[in-house]
Amino acid sequence: MMVQARKRAPDEGAGIRVGFTCSKKVGNAVARNRAKRRLREAARAVLPSQGKDGWDYVLIGRAEATAARPFEGLLDDLRYALRKVHGPRK
Repeated sequence: MMVQARKRAPDEGAGIRVGFTCSKKVGNAVARNRAKRRLREAARAVLPSQGKDGWDYVLIGRAEATAARPFEGLLDDLRYALRKVHGPRK
């Protein structure tokens, strides 16, 4: 999975917003929908505790990896990505 994030301007509203996408490289419609369902569940589990208020996140499914990866691994990947996004800049 890949995560993109951006901090919204103060006048754009509060809360965490999240979007999901999978290209046709992931597979047919069934495979894309399965990958997006898994991403949604991972976001439900992780973003309330580790996401930041006022941020937008886009979770991007990857071919074969998103659907085949064990769910705990998917959760760990999202946590790692959020630490990278919100960690100190070098």
